[in-house]
Amino acid sequence: MGKELEQLLSYVGSFNLREGRTETSIPFFSLIRRNRPTAIIPGVLTPSFCLILQGSKKLHLGEETVYYSAGDYLVSLIDIPASGQVVGATRQSPYIGLRIDITTEEITSVMTDAGIHVQPLDGKLSPGAYVGKSDEHLQLLFIKLVELRGKPEAEIRFMSSLIKREMIFRLLTGDYGHLFVQRAFMDQQNEGIGQAIEWIKENYNRTFSIEEVAKSSKMSVSGLHHKFKAVTTMAPLQYQKQLRLQEARRLMLNGSVNATAAALEVGYESPAQFSREYRRLFGLPPLQDIKAFHRKPIPEAFESS
Repeated sequence: MGKELEQLLSYVGSFNLREGRTETSIPFFSLIRRNRPTAIIPGVLTPSFCLILQGSKKLHLGEETVYYSAGDYLVSLIDIPASGQVVGATRQSPYIGLRIDITTEEITSVMTDAGIHVQPLDGKLSPGAYVGKSDEHLQLLFIKLVELRGKPEAEIRFMSSLIKREMIFRLLTGDYGHLFVQRAFMDQQNEGIGQAIEWIKENYNRTFSIEEVAKSSKMSVSGLHHKFKAVTTMAPLQYQKQLRLQEARRLMLNGSVNATAAALEVGYESPAQFSREYRRLFGLPPLQDIKAFHRKPIPEAFESS
C-alpha cells in the first residue's frame, strides 16, 4: 500500500464510521464500511467514481464478474443493473470504500473548459462501467476532500466542487479517458444507446416490444441488440426486467405495498410470474426476502463503492 493510500485510510479512520453507508457534508461524497463479507446483493449501478481503501469486492455485470480491491476504483457511467458482494472484510480490517457521484454534464464541462479531446479507441462501444488502478494524483485529491471535514460550509461547498472537477480531469486524461468521452458524447455519436436507456427507464412499467425501443433510438433491432449489450452487458428487455424487480423490492422494503401491489405497480400482470422472476434475481420469494432483510441487525444494501 502506497503512502497516500495509507494516509487516506488514516484520515478516514478518524471518522469512526458505522457499518453501512455514511453521508458527509459534501453532497456528492459518501463512505462505506463493512465489517464482514456480505451476500450477493442485486441493485443498480448509478453514475459514480468509487475507490476502495481497504478490503475487496466482487461485482457481477450481466455475464461478467469483476474483482477489485484496495487502490482500485470502479467507474460507472450509466445506470446498470448489477450485483455486488464484499468478499474481503473483517472487524479488525474492515472493507472501506469512498464514493463520488458524477454526471455526464460535469464530464462535458471539464472537457470543454480544459480543451480535452480524446477519441474512443477503435470506434467500438465500451461497457458503461470499468475498474482501474488509482494513482497518487487521485489519492491526493481524496485526501484534500476528507481534509475539508469540519471546515466552514462556504469553504466546503467551494473547494469540494474544485476538487471534484480535478478528479474528473484526472480520469479524463488517464488510461480510460476514452470511456468518459464515449459516454459524454454517446448521443452526439448517433449510437442511440443513451436514448434507448432513458426510454426504457421512463417506460419500464408497461409492456413494450423491442421494435418500440429501436424506434425510440432511431436504430435497427439488430443494431440495438448488439450495441445495448456491449454497453450494459444485457439485452434491452433484460434491462427492463431488472429495473422492474429492483423497483418492486424498493417499494416493499419501504413498507408501502405488499408483493401483489408491487408487482402490479411495476408492470407485471401475473403475480406468479413476478414471484418466479423475483426469486431468480434475489434468491428468495418476495415475502421471505423482505422478512429476511428486516431481520438482519444491520441490513445489507447494494453499494457500488
